[in-house]
Amino acid sequence: MNDLKLAEQKLKEKKFNLSIVKDGKIVFATKSYGIRGLLQAMEKLGNRLSGSSVADNVVGRAAAMLCVYFEASSVFAVTMSEMGEEMLKENKVSYRFENWVSNILNNERTDICPFEKLVMNLTKPEEAYEKLKAFIDSRN
Repeated sequence: MNDLKLAEQKLKEKKFNLSIVKDGKIVFATKSYGIRGLLQAMEKLGNRLSGSSVADNVVGRAAAMLCVYFEASSVFAVTMSEMGEEMLKENKVSYRFENWVSNILNNERTDICPFEKLVMNLTKPEEAYEKLKAFIDSRN
């Protein structure tokens, strides 16, 4: 079984919100919501995430930029946004998704997700990482 298939399987079987697989092994999994899980994986594993396969429930531009930043080889999303797909496509990261949406919304579904707003006009994945990390750190 390839890494992306395994990551997707574990995401669904274990009801994770994020599952990351590399070389046939789960290297990170969490039930954390939002962008937190990806940021936690990056802090814990750093450059060991390069070449990994990511399965996430929701992939918008923010999550896609983080995946590009740590050089994920492939991404699966239960729900992927238009801007998330564009980011992965532009950076030649292979991807699959089940549901496509124009925008990722906030929890109340009244506006665009705050993480998406933070990175909407950014082009460099490292900038997205710094902004998202600072935003999460400021809320802890």
